[in-house]
Amino acid sequence: MKISYNAITKPSFLLVHPELPAIIYPKRHLASNPILRVPRSHERFNGLVAKYSYSTAERTSRNSRSIGLGRKQGGSSSLYSRPSLLEMKNERIENRARVYEFLRGLGIVPDELDGLELPVTVEVMRERVDFLHSLGLTIEDINNYPLVLGCSVKKNMIPVLDYLGKLGIRKSTFTDFLRRYPQVLHASVVVDLAPVVKYLQGMDIKPSDIPRVLERYPEVMGFKLEGTMSTSVAYLVGIGVARREIGGVLTRYPEVLGMRVGRVIKPFVEYMESLGIPRLAVARLIEKRPQILGFGLEDRVKPNVESLLEFHVREASLASVVAQYPEIMGLDLKSRLRSQQSLLKSVIGLEHEDFGRVVEKMPQVASLSKTPMIKHVDFLKDCGLSLEQLRTMIMGCPQLLALNIDIMKLSFNFFLTEMGRPLDDLVAFPAFFTYGLESTIKPRHRMVARKGLKSSLAWMFNCSDEKFKQRMDYDTIDLEEMEPEPSFNMNTLMEPRSDDSGSEYEDEDSDDDYVN
Repeated sequence: MKISYNAITKPSFLLVHPELPAIIYPKRHLASNPILRVPRSHERFNGLVAKYSYSTAERTSRNSRSIGLGRKQGGSSSLYSRPSLLEMKNERIENRARVYEFLRGLGIVPDELDGLELPVTVEVMRERVDFLHSLGLTIEDINNYPLVLGCSVKKNMIPVLDYLGKLGIRKSTFTDFLRRYPQVLHASVVVDLAPVVKYLQGMDIKPSDIPRVLERYPEVMGFKLEGTMSTSVAYLVGIGVARREIGGVLTRYPEVLGMRVGRVIKPFVEYMESLGIPRLAVARLIEKRPQILGFGLEDRVKPNVESLLEFHVREASLASVVAQYPEIMGLDLKSRLRSQQSLLKSVIGLEHEDFGRVVEKMPQVASLSKTPMIKHVDFLKDCGLSLEQLRTMIMGCPQLLALNIDIMKLSFNFFLTEMGRPLDDLVAFPAFFTYGLESTIKPRHRMVARKGLKSSLAWMFNCSDEKFKQRMDYDTIDLEEMEPEPSFNMNTLMEPRSDDSGSEYEDEDSDDDYVN
């Protein structure tokens, strides 16, 4: 018997059953109304197929309901079920709770991390904390900016640190760098950091100075190029700071880039002008000492000006005092002036008003140390000068308290042995000690001696080399051609800078001309 197959399609399943066999009778047995008889075995088979079909359809329906119910109830017994959004949310909450517990165990307060994407596992978070520790950051540092824990070690931290290292920033400074500006670890090297470096180079900061600028002021890495940086530079150029000096200004004091013109720079410049310092002179002061812009105008500068007046500096002399020694505006001045006034009162009997004249002539006296000052006074006493003579000399030339004492000794020995002059000549012209022994004192004395001229020390030294040569053409000195005592001239501050004066960087640590 030949059996063929046809497909019976049910929802979601393909069932197959044998087609009923055709029963062939001999023609002689055919009747007009034949009755088809199906063997019992085939009846049973059809029954099984029907039963299987019903069972399969029922199971399919049950599974469909089970899957739907499972998604609603969170069941996972079905082969086709997936985690629901609620399940995933609960899992994230559990993972974050474990990470928070780990951080709290280290002493890190994770409250600010809510809403920040964090590692799924404690192991990854431990890797981040350990890496930050390897950079020298402490738990306290992390608590100061806990958002740093959202930075991936491989994707964020290492690329940024590699870039900073290639720029020349010393690894020994990484810790301080990151403490001051940990946000740099979130930055993109290409999008955020490289454009800032390019901008700084465009401001004539030498590539070799870029690391110094960034080490001193890491916050600059987060500034917008067209924001505060560009406006502050534009304003400085506008008041007279030479464009070629900008690179040196920013190298010495990059904090200028973060100063707002309207709130910081402009009010400072205008206040300096109110003291009597011309705007162009203010620009020259900024070129030489850009850090003065960082002195708080209300908190430091104005109170210091009041202190100068309190210690008998005349109002008309304020501009000269500030221009001579602009750093005086940033000192804890009142206490220093009180200390120096008391010291000079005790060692040479200097009166309070006379102390004001000393500050006017040499405002750096506020920064001198006690021990060197006493040594200079003792040396002058050993020269045979009386206390009154000594007081007169210091009032006339306060620099005597700060000059190199070994050179002063050589000059005094030459004064006594070679020049043979009385001490009163030194009292009358104490600035004698401020001239170079080999460059000025010896050659001028010998030229005057050869001419057989007799002159005061002031006539001999208080003039330029050109003027001295003219005097050497005189046969006699009928009238002393006295020039005013050397004093600070504001106009010299506004003279054009020479071509080789401004572009080279000088370390601010060597700015002071006087030894403490």
